[in-house]
Amino acid sequence: MGKKIALACEVCHSRNYSTEKNPSISDRIEIKKFCKRCNRHTIHRETK
Repeated sequence: MGKKIALACEVCHSRNYSTEKNPSISDRIEIKKFCKRCNRHTIHRETK
């Protein structure tokens, strides 16, 4: 089982997605996903 994390939009800071991450990776995840609030594809980063 991985550690549960939330992904927040870089533009509006809305937490739109949740996923799991391998606990041995210490870097923050950055994924380009669709933001419902911005209505476009933006970078989503891992939040604490």
